[in-house]
Parts: sequence; structure tokens; C-alpha cells
Amino acid sequence: MRRVVVTGISVVSPLGCEISEFWDRLCTGKSGIGPLTRFDVDDFKVRFGGEIRDFDPADHLDLPPKELRRLDRFTQFAMVSAVKAVIQSGIDLDSGDRYRHGVLIGSGIGGLEEIEQQHSMLYDRGPSRVSPLMIPKLMVNAASGNISVHFGLCGPNSAIATACASATNAIGDAFRLIQYGTSDVMITGGSEAAITPMGLSGFARMNALSTRNDDPEAASRPWDKDRDGFVLSEGAGMLVLEELGHAESRGADVMAEIIGYGMSADGSHMTAPNPGGEGAARAMSAAIADAGLQPDQIDYINAHGTSTPLGDVAETRAIKSVFGDHARSLCVSSSKSQLGHLLGASGGVEVCACVMALLQQVVPPTINLDNPDTECDLDYVPGEARSRSLTHILKNSFGFGGHNACLVIRKVT
Repeated sequence: MRRVVVTGISVVSPLGCEISEFWDRLCTGKSGIGPLTRFDVDDFKVRFGGEIRDFDPADHLDLPPKELRRLDRFTQFAMVSAVKAVIQSGIDLDSGDRYRHGVLIGSGIGGLEEIEQQHSMLYDRGPSRVSPLMIPKLMVNAASGNISVHFGLCGPNSAIATACASATNAIGDAFRLIQYGTSDVMITGGSEAAITPMGLSGFARMNALSTRNDDPEAASRPWDKDRDGFVLSEGAGMLVLEELGHAESRGADVMAEIIGYGMSADGSHMTAPNPGGEGAARAMSAAIADAGLQPDQIDYINAHGTSTPLGDVAETRAIKSVFGDHARSLCVSSSKSQLGHLLGASGGVEVCACVMALLQQVVPPTINLDNPDTECDLDYVPGEARSRSLTHILKNSFGFGGHNACLVIRKVT
């Protein structure tokens, strides 16, 4: 089986749009959560989130303004992150076999902002004023399609929509395409831009969101007994994956290796996890087995850890069931305590964090864990980042619909 390595990573996140800035803020316990500014939220139940402030794609992409206006915000995030990941990888996509270079991007919702704007246009000014660009802007596959067109890539091209597991499923599927010989290079990850009036009100009406309007930075608090829901965020995280020989032949700097992928379905409820975490446990076990490892070889879990009352307990139970006594030796932390929940993009950004953790041999912390839930009693790395010898990291992502996706990432020696 062919080996698959990471040669480039990039994020557009509430903690920054450069990987060095993002990693520094993640390790120093900074929060990217604050009051929302892109639209009037005075009448909303929830008035804060993980917003990408002052984002202008023209600051990052050398494209004409007309072309940038053809992209929904979630595609702009994806394009910026993909271009930066390719630049970091040092790969010359023009000189390679474009028929073996592909794109696979996840998004839970896609172009929600475009849907809202054109819906208003339809009812305010009539059907003749709806934009002819509406459909290609709102499609979930708009990110993968535009990235493929931008780089002229003609290999596998697809989009994944599995709610909050989307990016992790996308990376896992891209890993498989290279592993099985279908492709040599894949640009993969996830992007989301659901901080819109409909997105915010919809999640709030589900009672899924924290309502800690008086203290936004403390609102995302995984495994804390005072948690009251997740924090809605936006952004993108992208990786360049390559077959190992392909990367070595061009002298690439290899950052990490993807070695295992597992997924499962809860098959029980559209929004609530199995209380015992059975579905999540099956995905974790599948990823570890696919990597050819035993559970006690995992050093750190970058958890899904959304700060929801049900989800955090279920994930803790799942970890205990998979790892047994080793669960007490693991470091487990939630980057969402600082980033909020980027929905379909969360796995992309968090896998980038895992790659950095392997490179720096540092486990990022879980912030806001002041009063641990008695049912959540693992080592969640509270408050401060921790230096630790890391060889294998497990990344968890779980989504509405009962989707579970996990990856195992290995340090390259």
C-alpha cells in the first residue's frame, strides 16, 4: 500500500490566517471568540462567535475583483487556504501530471450567505433579479471545483458533506485515493461560512449554541460542568497530501504522515450522539486498526470536544471504551475551546493543528476548563500547552446525522 504524507498546511481561522500565528495563539491559550460584527445581532439570542474579522480575499489571492465576486465567502476561505498550502508545500502543479492531481473539500452547508442574499432578492425585487451566479456560488462543491479550475487540476475532484465530520472525511477519502494509486497529489480539507442570520438563528433555535453573551471568550468550555453549547465559527483548513515517493522525488519537506482512517454511523438520532459513544468508538477503533496500531500506541487525541452537554460525555465514554486503562495516560484536548466550532471546516483546521503538534512536540491546551464535569475525567490538558513526546495522534470528528470520522497521523522520522 502506498504511503501518504503531508507537505503543506494552511488555515483561515478565528485565531489567524497564517499558520505560524494560528499555532502560536493556539499554544498560548488565546481565544478567537468575540462579538459578531458582520450583521446586526441585537435581536438574536446569541450575539457572538468565531468570526474571521476584516477578511478580504484580495489581500491573499491574485485574482481580479470580478472573479472574487463570483465566490461565496466559504469558497473564498477555501481558495485562500488552498493557495497558501500549495505555496508552503513548494509543489509546482504546472509541471506535474495534472491528471493525477486532485481536489477533495468538505463543507457541511456550503454557500449559505449566497442563499440568503438571493432569497431576499427574489422576494424583494422578483425572479428576474436573482443572480445567474447563484447556483455555482452556493453549491457545496463550489470550493473543490474552483480550486481545481484555479490550478488546472484534472484528477479526482469531489466534495463531502457530512456535517461536522466533512473535512475529516474529505481528508480521509483523499488519503485513500493516493493510497490506492488513483492519485499522486490531493488538495484537501474543509471550509465553512455559516455565520449568517439564518445560520446563527437556526443553530440557536436548536438550543445547540452557548448563550454566554456576557463572556464570549469563556463560552466554549469542553468537558466543563458549566458548558451550555458550542460556539458557531467560520474558516477553512487545507492540506497538500502526496504519495511519499512523489514528495521525495521533488525534495519536499515532509511534515507528517496519514496512516489510518475510520468512519462509522451512530444510526440512532439526527442530532444527538449515542449516549455511550458506541458509534464514535467504532470509528476510532477502525482508524487505529487501519493504521496497523494498538490503542496504547496513540499518544494524543485531538478531540471533537464541542462543549455540548451530551457530546462531551459521549466522546469521553467512547475514548474509555476504546483505550481501556491507556485512556488515563492519553493527552486529550479540544481546539474548539479556542476556535469555536467551524462545523464542516473544523476537521481541516484541527488536522493542521495535529501536524503542528507532531512537528513541535507540543500538545495544545483546552481552555475554560475550570470546573470539570465528574463524568468527564480524562487528562484534557487544561489551561496550558504541554511538551510531550508525540509519535501518533488520533483526530476525532463527529457530525449531525450520526457521522463519525477519525484519522491517525504519524510523526515522520
